[in-house]
Amino acid sequence: MAVMEINQEKIPTVRLFDGQLAPCIGMGTFGSDHASPVKVKEAVYGAIRYGYRFFDCASVYGNEAEIGEIFTKAVSEGIVRRGELFITSKVWNDRHGKGDVLISLAQTLKDLQLDYVDCYFVHWPFPNYHAPGCDADSRNPGAKPFKAGQFMEVWQQMEKIADMGLSRYIGMSNMTIPKLEAVLPLCRIKPAFIEMEFHPSFQQKELLDYCFKHGIKPIGFCPLGSPNRPVRDKTPDDVVDTELTEVVNVAAARGIHPALVCLKWAVQKGVIPIPFSTNEKNYQANLRCVTEGLLKKSEMELLEKAERNCRLVKGQVFLWPEAKGWQDLWD
Repeated sequence: MAVMEINQEKIPTVRLFDGQLAPCIGMGTFGSDHASPVKVKEAVYGAIRYGYRFFDCASVYGNEAEIGEIFTKAVSEGIVRRGELFITSKVWNDRHGKGDVLISLAQTLKDLQLDYVDCYFVHWPFPNYHAPGCDADSRNPGAKPFKAGQFMEVWQQMEKIADMGLSRYIGMSNMTIPKLEAVLPLCRIKPAFIEMEFHPSFQQKELLDYCFKHGIKPIGFCPLGSPNRPVRDKTPDDVVDTELTEVVNVAAARGIHPALVCLKWAVQKGVIPIPFSTNEKNYQANLRCVTEGLLKKSEMELLEKAERNCRLVKGQVFLWPEAKGWQDLWD
């Protein structure tokens, strides 16, 4: 068995609503706009060898088949056992019809070369499909606003795949408190996780508190401010988290990169960050930082002041014809 660089006992865990544990940090795999599937799978292999155990995937990322090769390789080489990995994926917007969730998951399981995933998510809470790589002005004339009844038709399919043992947990993504208020009372199986945008300039305190109150574990995407996000998601008013005064000051005092401050802060806030990088030095540092030195109370308080209400993934390509702007997606 290959020797891991990071001792698993040093990596903090989070406790889920049923008492089970999950790693406090994961690796995202969305690189379709700037990293080839081959680059992503190489990074995943290196990450597993270094000690990562949580991997966040999705069918729309276009690289699950390549990543699946790595999961099989890592297990066959004795680097890790399947039960030690926490692997998630998501159903895309064009698979919200009757029976589509199972079909989507079946393809994901085939691609990832797995018998089950640890959590399966509804990627977006509406079936507003758009072609991968489209520009920000693209609109689907058939797009519709969120409707609780329509969402629950999808969620009931999610509950069935959980019943079948194809996913240990099920989760939601890109939700808001009003949407959750509408659907949680209707759920037979509640979401174990909610994926949400989360970084120092966009802290979503109310949504975070809501998740904690309901025993839902938050997973934070764009934890570094997503500097490599698609151009269509960038606007002139966006800020760069790793350049914020509060983040830079904490990093300078500790002699570490500002990105690592963002990750430490997220973990200490009770969020599972899922940064993505194909750079070995960077993804190793991302994992290692959560095993070293907690931020002090005064540093955490300073980082609270980094809030700029700067949503980076605005989702404007999912707007319906009557919508006034991307804010309508977020109630």
